[in-house]
Amino acid sequence: MQWLARLILACIMTAVMVFMVTLIVTLINLGPRGDFLLQWAKAYIIAWPIAAATAFLVMPPSRRLTDAIMRRIEG
Repeated sequence: MQWLARLILACIMTAVMVFMVTLIVTLINLGPRGDFLLQWAKAYIIAWPIAAATAFLVMPPSRRLTDAIMRRIEG
């Protein structure tokens, strides 16, 4: 069940992050034009699954690294 919780967390977290990043980068690159929403949606649809898969795979080693860093900070 731990993998399911990790998958849900990765999907939610990356959905929000990719939403904002693709929105801002698309706006910067294209400006406000007639097909902006279509171009942004294309970027989002491509980027989100990649980000979700990456987060799912990177989360366990990232958690271990964070724990190791915190142990050093806390002594």
